[in-house]
Amino acid sequence: MTDNNNSVADIHKFAVVHPNAKLGNNVKIGPFTVIGENVEIGDGTEVGPSVVITGWTKIGKDCHIFQGASVGEEPQDLKFKGERSFVEIGDRTKIHEFCTIHRACGEDKVTRIGNDCLLMAYVHVAHNCVLGDHVVMANAAMIAGHVIIEDRAVIGGMAGFHQFVRVGRNAMVGGMSRNIHDIVPFTMIEGSPAVVCGLNSIGMSRAGVTPEARKRIKQAYRLIYRSGLRLEEAVKAIEEQVEPCDEIDHMVRFLKNVDRGICRPAKHGSKDSDESDD
Repeated sequence: MTDNNNSVADIHKFAVVHPNAKLGNNVKIGPFTVIGENVEIGDGTEVGPSVVITGWTKIGKDCHIFQGASVGEEPQDLKFKGERSFVEIGDRTKIHEFCTIHRACGEDKVTRIGNDCLLMAYVHVAHNCVLGDHVVMANAAMIAGHVIIEDRAVIGGMAGFHQFVRVGRNAMVGGMSRNIHDIVPFTMIEGSPAVVCGLNSIGMSRAGVTPEARKRIKQAYRLIYRSGLRLEEAVKAIEEQVEPCDEIDHMVRFLKNVDRGICRPAKHGSKDSDESDD
């Protein structure tokens, strides 16, 4: 990584790039795009027209940021007092048209997006959020401050998330859902307010979760949602009754750190089903 005066970068003549910005080799900057002083962009990343990247923002290699996106702007938080804070984006992530990604609130805090993510048009990622790797957020999905979305979660279009909600690994969240509770890993969610409607069997299969691990996840799912046990009791039962594996260990860790309660099935007329996961 070098400053943009020394890198081999393709900068459109109508772009505005601060001389102190750091651009990697083969970076492309489109017309009318503005790149701020403290921005770093990795090799091979393409930034389309009319994009604004500002603040202390670091973008990885081979990303693609489409027209009209805003990355690294001040957080929309009344507590923000102008302190230095960051946005960090991994490699090979795509940020589509008119997405907004705000830097963190709090000195040296970070809003972080992982590798190989796909953010479709009009997605909003608020201050202090953390997205894992291979996260997909469909059009106009919006997450409030401090939300955590774990690896390979898929978020449907126009879904909304209350601040501090956590979305577990390999979860599938339905479009237009209203999410105010933590979403257990490997589950599917839908509705407003959101309810659990089963296990994300297709997502787990695509992620390479083995059939044996899926059976154990199904057993844990039934202890959480079908046994009538309180959450703490269900976690203890999982530890005692379900043979450990990476996925079960992760689920238990997630459940032990729940602060907002977990998303549960509908009380009446539930469509909750896990029968496809044998």
